[in-house]
Amino acid sequence: MHTPLRPLLDTVLEALEEGTRLRGGPLPAGGPSEVAERVRAAVGTVLPDDGDPEALRHLVRTLAEGAADPAHPLCAAHLHCPPLAVAAAADLAVSVLNPSMDSWDQAPAASELESLVTRHLAREVYGETPRGAGNCATSPHRPDALITTGGTESNQLALLLARETLGPGVRLVCGENAHHSLPRAAWLLGMPAPIIVPTPNGTLDPAALDKALHGPSVIAATAGTTDAGLIDPLPEIADWCAHRGARLHIDSAYGGGLLFSSRHRAKLDGLAAADTVTLDLHKLGWQPVAAGLLAVRDKNDLAALHHRADYLNADDDTEAGLPDLLGRSLRTTRRPDVLKIAVTLKTLGRTGLAALVDQVCEQAREFAKAVDEHPGFELHAPPTISTVLFRPADATDDAVAAVRRQLLEDGRAVLGRARAANRLWLKVTLLNPTTRPADLAGLLTLVEGSTPR
Repeated sequence: MHTPLRPLLDTVLEALEEGTRLRGGPLPAGGPSEVAERVRAAVGTVLPDDGDPEALRHLVRTLAEGAADPAHPLCAAHLHCPPLAVAAAADLAVSVLNPSMDSWDQAPAASELESLVTRHLAREVYGETPRGAGNCATSPHRPDALITTGGTESNQLALLLARETLGPGVRLVCGENAHHSLPRAAWLLGMPAPIIVPTPNGTLDPAALDKALHGPSVIAATAGTTDAGLIDPLPEIADWCAHRGARLHIDSAYGGGLLFSSRHRAKLDGLAAADTVTLDLHKLGWQPVAAGLLAVRDKNDLAALHHRADYLNADDDTEAGLPDLLGRSLRTTRRPDVLKIAVTLKTLGRTGLAALVDQVCEQAREFAKAVDEHPGFELHAPPTISTVLFRPADATDDAVAAVRRQLLEDGRAVLGRARAANRLWLKVTLLNPTTRPADLAGLLTLVEGSTPR
């Protein structure tokens, strides 16, 4: 059935290698205009009259040559991981089989696999018996989880469930450190304008929530901010929500992967008290995009997503035992992203995943130490997860921004940027377990040599 795929796989792998060699660094040199020119030249006519049998080779090579490569040690700007080879291989199987997760007769095995994996990951968040603040210790309801495209969709679903549970007047309360997808989801769902609590120290202060609470509320805390990888005081926020009857959502798209590590898991204490939790395994899970989840403490909350379409989940089919998949997502056609997650969990096990998590956290600690000991740099703070903010000593904000853009233009390094303590910082997000100390030392040398004096 899939014999024609074999030579094409060789073509893809060869083109990826060739494109990577041509790029020669973490991203293509020349900036947006030169990259655009090379892509236009490679594509030519998008829909020619006659097909080109070499199109696969040419376009894959062009994409690889023009990629920001997360597998390169100096590509360290964003929460953008190098995917595990075994997960990418599983993703290929999904593309070939092409199941659609909107009815059982399109995805018989995949639907059961999704059910097994999501229930297990929900237990990773909530434990075998839900426990924590509020009524979760006595709740008879089992936790569950949904597969999503990532943190943005998970956060949107979390607010939708809050609105359907507490009513249309429920208001989002979150910190300035919260991900932009949360207030955007509140706008999209027609909820009242959110209350944004200042976070001058980078994390949400539970004491500041007292002034923000007005009527039914969903409090959104963060476990791993995008700017600095900080974790809000989750146990204190959970206790505050329990005493005031507020719903709690925790966005742990970044930090959720710490659950796999016995060394770092305690940083997520309080997570099990949340009504909903965002996870994102295309960060600290090393999955190809997309691999998000929304875990719910009370699976009955998911009844709000129930939907009937006779051609997909007719009542008599459901009563006869065919699983109903429409309530597992707001999307209809969706691919079984669960396969790559399942293959990764089974292949690496808890020990293997923990080793990857521990490795990148240790890299961040060592890099922060090197920055702190270097007279030419200033460290913002020790890392909480795997993000480090630093800047050249005595540089202006304009100079910091210019350094980053120059390194991008030259194709030598991909660094992020973040504002903290009223200043602009360079951001290194370490998600590549194979990065070596020498790579990070070389990065400091590059930044130092690019800083105007």
